Amino acid sequence: MNFVFFSPHFPANSADFCDRLQQAGARVLGIGDAPYDALPAKLRAALREYYRIDDMEDHDQTLRALGHFTHKWGRIDRFESLNEHWLELEAQMRTDFNIYGTKLDFVRNLKSKSRMRAFFRKSGVATVPEHKVSDRAAALQFLSRVNYPVVVKPDSGAGAAMTYRLNGEADLDDFFKTKPDGVSFVMQDFVDGLVVTYDGIVDRDGKVVFASSTRYDQSVMEIVNRDGHMSYATGPTIDPAVEAAGRKILKAFDTRERFFHIELFETTADRKIIALEVNMRPPGAWITDAMNFAYDTDVYKIWADMVVKGTAEGPATGTYHAAYASRKNRLRYRHSHADVLAAHGDKIMHHQRIEDIFSKAMGNYAYQMRHKDKAALRAAVDYIHAEAE
Repeated sequence: MNFVFFSPHFPANSADFCDRLQQAGARVLGIGDAPYDALPAKLRAALREYYRIDDMEDHDQTLRALGHFTHKWGRIDRFESLNEHWLELEAQMRTDFNIYGTKLDFVRNLKSKSRMRAFFRKSGVATVPEHKVSDRAAALQFLSRVNYPVVVKPDSGAGAAMTYRLNGEADLDDFFKTKPDGVSFVMQDFVDGLVVTYDGIVDRDGKVVFASSTRYDQSVMEIVNRDGHMSYATGPTIDPAVEAAGRKILKAFDTRERFFHIELFETTADRKIIALEVNMRPPGAWITDAMNFAYDTDVYKIWADMVVKGTAEGPATGTYHAAYASRKNRLRYRHSHADVLAAHGDKIMHHQRIEDIFSKAMGNYAYQMRHKDKAALRAAVDYIHAEAE
């Protein structure tokens, strides 16, 4: 298998995906804008060839790189980045070179929140009332049905960038005064609840070969807008209601040979599951490693074996609870980093500074932990987040 990995150097865990692909028997070919000598040793060892381009947004440079690989190595079997940002470029290259996977005619269904709603309706999973808002009149029409508060977010894009809660007319006026031109927004009814995910890997026959679920302790929108810290927990089992909703959504999208990351709301009042959005990529924010820690497995290997060998199987249940807790530089914490290591070092699997590009949501420094006792893990998260008086 000739597998072209686009942007194999960023984010950092792309090197793990490339490494497992090579171990599974694929010929891994990389395209990126970093100097070859700057690539991590693990990544260099996994790549059969690396083609450096100057601008990864330049379609023609990527086209030439793929042309070179095709001439030298033969037909390209896969082209992936596993990154939301490159979804359309991936689809364009697959269309141009007739490579297996999502093509241009379908990719907009994965980028547009408004288009996702049709698939949520097909799945039968409840979804959030939503309306495209190009101007104030359209917003007021929607508000006549749902009232405040509402959430506005870009129709296309991942994460919580440019996502806001509007509590009244003053917020609405501010939004339209500052809204960037050329960006299409959707307005959604505000849901009082937190995000719970259904994450995993589905094979080319549409079978889920591994899955897990992560629950966020805070709204990512509020974390970004208030510049706060984040925590989430990945458990050893999945809530049956979450799994049932996730599987219905995968079937509606006819998902095949993909990592998936489905975001759902669990309402505070009655724990109702509501579809929020779907991403055909691995979950971010260190969740792939949390999956590994909770289930004592290697999701990078499961995915690579599924792609290259056509089959793979992960554990159905885990052994541990895994948790992530971040800190923000602007906040003063009661306990020092040394205190954290001394008090909870038995639970900490990894800790490091977060790259600036991810720090708005993920924090400036983070700790990845696991423990069999969920309460002990929660105490560690609370200890890390305790602010100085």
